[in-house]
Amino acid sequence: MDAIKRYFRSPAAVAGLILLLVVIAMAISASFLYPRDPLALAGRPLLWPFSNPHFPLGTDNSGRDIAAQIFHGARISLLIGGVATAIAILIGIVVGAFAGFYGGWVDNVLMRITEAFQTLPNFLLLLVLVAVFGSTLTTVTIAVGVVSWPAPARLTRAEFLSLRNREFVQAGRTLGMKDLQLILGEILPNALPPVIVYASVVMAVAILLESALAFLHLSDPNVASWGNLIGLGRDVLRVQWYVSAIPGVAILVTVLAVSLVGQGLNDALNPRLKRR
Repeated sequence: MDAIKRYFRSPAAVAGLILLLVVIAMAISASFLYPRDPLALAGRPLLWPFSNPHFPLGTDNSGRDIAAQIFHGARISLLIGGVATAIAILIGIVVGAFAGFYGGWVDNVLMRITEAFQTLPNFLLLLVLVAVFGSTLTTVTIAVGVVSWPAPARLTRAEFLSLRNREFVQAGRTLGMKDLQLILGEILPNALPPVIVYASVVMAVAILLESALAFLHLSDPNVASWGNLIGLGRDVLRVQWYVSAIPGVAILVTVLAVSLVGQGLNDALNPRLKRR
């Protein structure tokens, strides 16, 4: 309860939560408000927003409803962001937990693997994975998660290094608890708060990475994606700039909302801030 109170004391965190709930509501209501295929032709191409009551946000180059693509694209962005974040955090926790708990050669091997992944920029490695394994929605989501795990792994390792010699861990060893019991039952619950907070950063980056892929026409073209819509609007950017601007604002708002929620969680869960 105290953490919840601390969270709602921050106006920025509350604003971020409201924005995120709006995006989630858009994703949930997309099928009800726009039951047709969002990629189906709906009207005359390149209608400006508010020029036709049937298309409040206008139409794109092919005559598809931009509002329908924005609502359905919210579902795609949240799906990719959420699943990719779960993959990255899971891999990061496993690698970081074993590296921090055992140390020695285990730590050296796992950290060298982590550094190997960090040698290449995330987006460049993502391009390689998509080029090799394809650009379906499933492949893109998994690839985004795979390139995003090194930072959570390092954070988890740092937490385990600071906790593995604490009194409660030593007491567990004295009681004969096995390593896995100590990792999962004693250390991990205490190491999770900063990792959970960092998950918001991973999710924001995941949404941006998928949007960048879609902008380059390397994401799944068969789904209504904000990035796909931005890429489509690139051809008419000088005249019908709204085609790219509207999904760009949607991405900006979503990433901002996730970042503000993450900052609010940090303020609520950070043990150093609890003492203030």
